Amino acid sequence: MAAFDAMSLIWQASWLVQLVILILVILSVVSWTIIAFKWRELRRAEQDSEAFLEVYHDGSLDAAFEAARDLDRSPLSTIFLSAYSEMHRMARFSGKSQATDLEPAHVRALSRHIRWSGSEEELRLERGLNFLATTGSAAPFIGLFGTVIGVINAFQSIGMTGSASLAVVAPGIAEALIATAIGLFAAIPASVFYNYFLGDLRSLNAGIELFSAEYEGDLERLSGASPDSSRVEKG
Repeated sequence: MAAFDAMSLIWQASWLVQLVILILVILSVVSWTIIAFKWRELRRAEQDSEAFLEVYHDGSLDAAFEAARDLDRSPLSTIFLSAYSEMHRMARFSGKSQATDLEPAHVRALSRHIRWSGSEEELRLERGLNFLATTGSAAPFIGLFGTVIGVINAFQSIGMTGSASLAVVAPGIAEALIATAIGLFAAIPASVFYNYFLGDLRSLNAGIELFSAEYEGDLERLSGASPDSSRVEKG
């Protein structure tokens, strides 16, 4: 009985239970890696987006461009930089002296470009969440599979020895419960953080949609502004 510690039970378990435990440990390690990465990514995206919006609302497009280059962890900065570069490319190829002196067809093309960039940023921010969702839903069942195998091993031990004593039954039951515990350890954090990150993503995606609509409207107004206009007029 003294040898019935967790690690000893894992090493003494059948190869199938060990495989289940290995899969669950891998799922747990990858999940915690994704959790740490997404936590940092989403926090930085929120902070940089707030800082970028302050500059965008108060300054010129050129000032917003400089700010976006420094606040590149914001999805709003990425959308702005992509459309800003496309706007200058269009102006250069159409021979316009001002990047904001665009024709209606160019503005429509830029609007499509902004929406496309926004969709790409939303997909980028969601990357990794599918793995958390899969781990949260599948890990308990994988652990349950290991539990069933452990119980079967316990009954096989009873049949082989003809005894139902604790020394015979305990190893199989213990390895079964360890598989369940590891499955829950992998699933619970993945489920909790998946739902938490989902709330953050809703907020960021709403910000992306609002900024995209605002940016499109600003470009439309600027395309009809005087050539020396350099500021985005709000309201």
